[in-house]
Amino acid sequence: MKIVFRLAAVALLSAVLSGCFLTKLATTPMRIVGAAGSVVGAALSIIPVAGNAADEALEKVDGAIDTTADSIDKIPL
Repeated sequence: MKIVFRLAAVALLSAVLSGCFLTKLATTPMRIVGAAGSVVGAALSIIPVAGNAADEALEKVDGAIDTTADSIDKIPL
């Protein structure tokens, strides 16, 4: 009985929640990882020569993650 109730609750939630909310649930962790990479790149930039290259590379990755997350957010559900 417990399993049936849980399945019904999940089905009800998926029917009620809007697509925008569901895509935000998927893309928020992506954005957090990208921001964390950006912070690490900023910390590494204090290392002469190699630090700036690492910071630039992580900034590119952060930009790519944001672009991908924006594309996912635009998916019409």
